[in-house]
Amino acid sequence: MPKATPIASTANRPALRRNQACRPCRKRKLKCDAARPHCGTCVKQWQSLISVPAPPDYAHPVEPQCVYDPVDGLALAPDTNPLDKIRLLEEEVSKLKIQLQEQRNNGLSGTSQQSLQRLIQLRPGSASSSLNLESGSQATSSAQTPSLSKDSIIPVHIHDSDPCNNSNSPEHYEVRHKSSTDTILEIIYSGWNPDLPERSVLEHYLDVFFKCDPCGPRILHRPSFLAALRLDPRDPSFPHSAILHAICASASRWSSRNVATSPDGTRRDEFAEFHASKTRQYIDKTMATGQDIFPVVQACILLAWYFYQEGRWVEIWIFAGFQTRVAIPLRLNYPGTFSTHNTTSSGGYLPPPKDLRDLESRRRTWWTTIIFDRIVSVGGWIHAIDERDIGTELPLRGEDFDSEQLMPSNPQDMCTEDIFTTHLPKYTDSFLLLIKATMMFGRVTDFNVRGNLRAPTAPSKFQDPFELPGFADLDRLVYNDFLENLPTMFKMTSVNELPGNHGSVDTDLYMVHIIPHAATITLHNPYLDLTDLNRISTSRCINAARAILSAYFKLSETSLDISRLHPFVAICWYLAAVVQVQVCRHFIEIGDEAREDQVWGEINVLRQAMINYGVRSPIGTRQEKLLQGLMREIVRLTSQKQPLEVGLPLYPFSHTTLFAMPTLPENAQMAPLPNPSTSHSMEYDSAMFIQDSGSLDLYCRPADNPPPLPHSWSPTSYSSRSLPRAD
Repeated sequence: MPKATPIASTANRPALRRNQACRPCRKRKLKCDAARPHCGTCVKQWQSLISVPAPPDYAHPVEPQCVYDPVDGLALAPDTNPLDKIRLLEEEVSKLKIQLQEQRNNGLSGTSQQSLQRLIQLRPGSASSSLNLESGSQATSSAQTPSLSKDSIIPVHIHDSDPCNNSNSPEHYEVRHKSSTDTILEIIYSGWNPDLPERSVLEHYLDVFFKCDPCGPRILHRPSFLAALRLDPRDPSFPHSAILHAICASASRWSSRNVATSPDGTRRDEFAEFHASKTRQYIDKTMATGQDIFPVVQACILLAWYFYQEGRWVEIWIFAGFQTRVAIPLRLNYPGTFSTHNTTSSGGYLPPPKDLRDLESRRRTWWTTIIFDRIVSVGGWIHAIDERDIGTELPLRGEDFDSEQLMPSNPQDMCTEDIFTTHLPKYTDSFLLLIKATMMFGRVTDFNVRGNLRAPTAPSKFQDPFELPGFADLDRLVYNDFLENLPTMFKMTSVNELPGNHGSVDTDLYMVHIIPHAATITLHNPYLDLTDLNRISTSRCINAARAILSAYFKLSETSLDISRLHPFVAICWYLAAVVQVQVCRHFIEIGDEAREDQVWGEINVLRQAMINYGVRSPIGTRQEKLLQGLMREIVRLTSQKQPLEVGLPLYPFSHTTLFAMPTLPENAQMAPLPNPSTSHSMEYDSAMFIQDSGSLDLYCRPADNPPPLPHSWSPTSYSSRSLPRAD
């Protein structure tokens, strides 16, 4: 029986004219149905290709590679040869140039004026424009134009800067009055991303970022990054736009404008929010396509630290888990940030590092991700990756990374038995010590979380924690061994100098000396019993809280800007204040008003520290609001008339910006520095940091016989993240 002839037989289809078939079919001499936008032959071959996992360091095309010759009267297909696109764009540019020149001579009509204004508005940060951005824009490429809306206008005035003494500040830039047509031509010919600020302004933000930001710069190789920025924007080595947007968002904290602060302390920087949203668009695009995954992961880390300093906890938790899980398929958790095992499995892995700079950038990117995960989990959350699954060796010193000096890999990793007590001189700087201190805090979090998951009841003050497996060893490490085994050059000095006399304070090293005390409070606070002076957990918590407070006093005696500290310092202050709140409640219950008054002063000093830090980083203000919630009971029970104003010290300096000189009106009264003989809130005996019992007795010293102040803490600056003097 003969077969039925199909309805749409190929024999009845009209023959194609010359060059009407697509180019791939003509090249391979295959039958082509000339379907648009992709012929059936190309679609079938593309489907067969994507059905097989792509090999390492290769990505399948997102659509069939089907291209047709241009036909008169028809627009080119989306996948036309790039050379044809360039030719058409050049012709269009020539026509526009002629039209613009004619309009410049004859005056702009109303319609042309609107078109020019629309193009000018595409340049956020230009001196002659403002930005209109639709809140729901889904643009994912620097070449795409964001849609505009009259309902959402974000003015950005790059040249309205805070007063600074920095010669590179936008305030010192000469504003060049260019015509709108010149600005448009620059955009067309330079290839510059119109969403980024002008090059000179961007360079200023980069300079501020590397000098001021305490978190992000360590993942970037500054010399090569700044050199790449001088390349043509179309050069493949030019920095990725996602990183530049994230840097603008972070650096805006130190050179901000158009910042609105609500009554509850919420800070909104419109310029920073715009660039943060652009960074998120690149992240969304990479999640969908996998393109440029490593630089986008770095941009994600920078943006995560921006959210952390803003105190936006939901976004912080999401980004902490996201960036860690993305880094794992990239094999950054393997030794050398690359694995030769199991490479036959499907998935896109990074190729081996090209050179030492690439290797060290990957290491630092990974460890910065892990630090962020550990810091975010301080509240009692499970970490995104277990310590046992981290095989990456510790990074090299910052000076070796910047100079690209050939150095063997760091022999220490998280499997090294004595990693927290042994510090090799050639592989130790303040950042490496910060990594170790943060990982040690992570062990405390792991101990608490896993203990709570498996314990039938919650920890209580009636329980002896030293009977728990592993508690005594962890307590010894956190309370004593880590700080005792720091290299001499990284320890607190006994020189009678203030910490600012060397011109700067190493912010990483400052945190290295505070984090162990915060970890001690986290470990022992569930077992704190203020009615038992002989209880070790009680003395541990009180000593740690007063050590954090003492370190803040020594820093606040100088004119150094505390807002330049690492944002994790706000959490450490909060933990110390929580202990002081419990001590204050105890004194209220026993009716000891004298010691209650002193503790109120110490609580308010920590509150003021958070508020001052919150001027630039809202995480300080948010933690202070959280502390006020814990203080409601003692505020209600206390006999103090104004408990939230007790014992606040006054200082003879005040500055509203990072670089501004302290200025006071004529004949202004200047408050004296705190005097050790009259300020009870600063009366600390250096021996209290090693006592294990009788901590509450430290509050009982008579006023006429104050103990001496501890020796001034003056760490020498060993990193670029340091605090300059404001005066």
